[in-house]
Amino acid sequence: MSRTTVTFDSAGIRIAAHLYTPGAPAAGPRPALVVGHPGTGVKEQTAGAYARRMAERGFVTLAFDAAYQGESGGLPRGLEDPAQRVEDFKAAVSHLTTRDEVDAGRIGLLGICASGGYALAAAGGDHRVRAVATVSGVDVARQFRLGADGTQDPAVFQRLLDAAARARTTAARGEHPGVLTMFPETAEQAGALGGEHGVQGFEYYCTPRGAHERSAKFLAWESVDRLASFDAFHAVPLLAPRPLLQIVGARAVTSWMAVDVHQRATGPKELHWIEGADHVDLYDKKEHVDRAVDKLTDFCATHLGPHPETDR
Repeated sequence: MSRTTVTFDSAGIRIAAHLYTPGAPAAGPRPALVVGHPGTGVKEQTAGAYARRMAERGFVTLAFDAAYQGESGGLPRGLEDPAQRVEDFKAAVSHLTTRDEVDAGRIGLLGICASGGYALAAAGGDHRVRAVATVSGVDVARQFRLGADGTQDPAVFQRLLDAAARARTTAARGEHPGVLTMFPETAEQAGALGGEHGVQGFEYYCTPRGAHERSAKFLAWESVDRLASFDAFHAVPLLAPRPLLQIVGARAVTSWMAVDVHQRATGPKELHWIEGADHVDLYDKKEHVDRAVDKLTDFCATHLGPHPETDR
């Protein structure tokens, strides 16, 4: 298996990506997967891990940094623009269609966490996508509005919108608008702010377990009002008759969103539970990721063509 650095254009923004290619010889072009990272993540973290593992199973995979984040271009830095995030997935598909090693008729999407929601939205309107899979998938806009577990006091998001409005006015006056800090200084503070889910995120993004220098520790304030009216699940019925697989930790407080998607989907669909796993465990805990990759391999082999030769 080899990894190559590539770039492509997404609505005028340069997107940085890693292309993973199986090492075993192939009789012809291979099926491919676009792999999207979680909110605040980068391609070198869990998205890259899944991309590498699926390349070892015989698929060409492309893990990319979202616009405004990681090594990709775009200003302001740290902007979470849902429309652009959806466009990034479509642009990644476009890039794969230009590559000789890829069968343009056998491309799927794999979205992790926030990218799970964006992958659903992108595939709903892009018929080049043959199949969609998510791991710990969420609609990050719902998570902002309703909380990770869906029970957040509406006043919390209203206060964020107030702050975002003030930041826009500050920027209009030529002053620095500041940023929305995503992680506190300690796990205890993360728990006080976000409960168990907050601690899980802190332990991955802010400790040697999963930290990366380019992983976002803040978001631009205008991300908040851009997310306010976004609905990643609106296009789910448009996926049919294409298949959908959602892989979810049985202990994930975010799993209610996957259930919502499953109920909306009208085509072939599966909600696959990983027992013992929480939302973030599926990012990197080997015993859980192994099971997720096995399920993804079966799904992609079935729906993106013949089972590829493995290259371990």
